[in-house]
Amino acid sequence: MLKQSLWSSFATAPAQYPKLEGDIAVDVAIIGGGITGITAAQVLSERGFKVAVLEARSIGHGTTGHSTGNLYIIIDELLSSLKAKYDKGVVKRVLQSRKDALEKIEQNVRNFQIDCDFSRQPLFLYEDANNMKILEERKVAEEIDLAFTELAEDFPFEQDMGIRLENQAQFNPLLYVLGLADALDEERCSIYENTPVRSVEDQEDRVLVYTDDAIVAAKYAIHATHTPKGLELQYHTTLGPYREYGVAARLESNSYPQGIFWGYYNNQKYSIRSYSRGGEKYLIAVGSPHKVGQAESNRKHVEELVAFLQERFIVGQITHTWGGQNYKPADLLPFIGRKEKNSREFVATGFSTDGLIYGTLAAVIIADKIEDKFNRYEDLYEAARHEPVKSAKKFVKENANVAAEFLKDLSFKGDDKDLEGIAPGEAGIVTRNGEKVAVYREENGGYKIVSALCTHMACMVSWNNVEESWDCPCHGSRFNTSGEVIEGPAFNPLPKKIIE
Repeated sequence: MLKQSLWSSFATAPAQYPKLEGDIAVDVAIIGGGITGITAAQVLSERGFKVAVLEARSIGHGTTGHSTGNLYIIIDELLSSLKAKYDKGVVKRVLQSRKDALEKIEQNVRNFQIDCDFSRQPLFLYEDANNMKILEERKVAEEIDLAFTELAEDFPFEQDMGIRLENQAQFNPLLYVLGLADALDEERCSIYENTPVRSVEDQEDRVLVYTDDAIVAAKYAIHATHTPKGLELQYHTTLGPYREYGVAARLESNSYPQGIFWGYYNNQKYSIRSYSRGGEKYLIAVGSPHKVGQAESNRKHVEELVAFLQERFIVGQITHTWGGQNYKPADLLPFIGRKEKNSREFVATGFSTDGLIYGTLAAVIIADKIEDKFNRYEDLYEAARHEPVKSAKKFVKENANVAAEFLKDLSFKGDDKDLEGIAPGEAGIVTRNGEKVAVYREENGGYKIVSALCTHMACMVSWNNVEESWDCPCHGSRFNTSGEVIEGPAFNPLPKKIIE
C-alpha cells in the first residue's frame, strides 16, 4: 500500500467543507475541487457569479495533491514533439499561454498570501547517453527564440548534454489549492466535500447536476475532473489514461541544487526536485508511466523508482510514495471549452502531466467564455475541435489498445478458485455463475466483493496491487475496494455482489 503524497503530509489542518444535502440554484456548478475547479471558482466569483464547487472527496487531494508541484512553460512531451505537429506560431502561443498561467498562480500566491513555498526556479533538461532529444529541443528553442543556456561543467548529475531554462517555478500544489479555496468569497462561492456527482443533464436553459442527496440547478456546469464524467466518447477516444508514481526521501546533504531536473536515463524520463519545509529536506523523483490498469505489477513500478533514487543520490529513508494520473491528448493540446457547440457544459481535459498550468489556464478561458468575453487562446484549445491529421496515429494506437482490452474481457474465463485462495490484503477476479466479480480479501479475513465490470463502459477492471484499487484499462476509471469511484469518467460505483 502506498504512503501519502509528500504534499498531503503538510496539510495538517485542511478546511472542512460540508456535504451538499439539499437542492440549490447557482450560476455555475463546478464538478471537482482541484486546481482547475478552485481557480475557476475564484475567477468566476470575483466577476460576480454565484458558484458551487462539488468535490467527491476532499478539496485538492485528488490529482492536484498527487502532482509534482513543478510549473514550467514548455510541455511534458517537449517542444520538439509539438513542433512536429504545429507551426512555429502555434508553439509560441502555447508557450505564452502557459507563461500567463504561471504568472496567474504567482499573482494568486501574492494577492492571497498563500503559504505554499512558491519559488522561481530553473528547469534543466539532460540526457545520460543519447543526445537526440536535447539536440532536437535546442533546435526548436532557437527557432522560436526561447532563451536557454548550456549546462555548467559542475552540473551535479551524470549527463552528456543538457540545457537550462530560467524563471520556471515550484510550489506545494495542495497547500496552494487549500489556500486559494480558503480565500474565496463565501457569499458568492459555496464548497461541498464528500459530494460525488452521479449524472449531469444539459437542458435548453439550464444544467441539472445530480448528487446522491441533492440537485444543483445551474446556468452552466464545468467538468473540472481531469477527464469529463460520463460517456463523452469524443474525448475519451482521443485521450490515453496513464499513471505514474512519485517517491520522496529525506536528504542526507544540504548541498542539493535547486531547480526542476528532467533527466533521460536509458530513454526514460525522470522528474527530480528537492523540497524543504518545517526544517525537513526531501528529494523527490517522479516517473515510471504506464497505461492505467495495464501494469503487470504496479508495485514493481514503485520499487523501480525507489531503486533509481537510491542508486543515484545520497538519500536517507523513503518517507513518501504516491501515484498520479494523467490523460494524454492525441494531438498534444488539451481540450478546453464548451463540450459541444451550444452546450451549457464546459470541459477541461487532456492536460497530460501539465495539469497545474493547464488547469489554471482552463479556468480563465472557461470563465471568459461564460462571461461571453473574448480570450485569445480559446481557439487554440477549442474543446470541440477535430484534428484528424495531427492526432491520427495516436488516435489509432489508443483505440486499438482499448479494443484489445475489450476482447481480452470477452475471452476471460475466470480462475474459478475458492475465495480462500486469495490471501489477506490481496485480490482477484473470480467467475461465479457466469458472472465476473472482483474480490478483495481484508486483513481480518473478510471479503469485499463487487462487480468486475467498470460502470463507465463495462470493461473489466484490473487489480492495482500497490494502491489497492480496481483500475479500468480502457478509459482510466478507478475504484476502491468497496467499489466507490476514485477517479475517471465513471459516475457510479461498482455494484456490490454477494457470493453464496
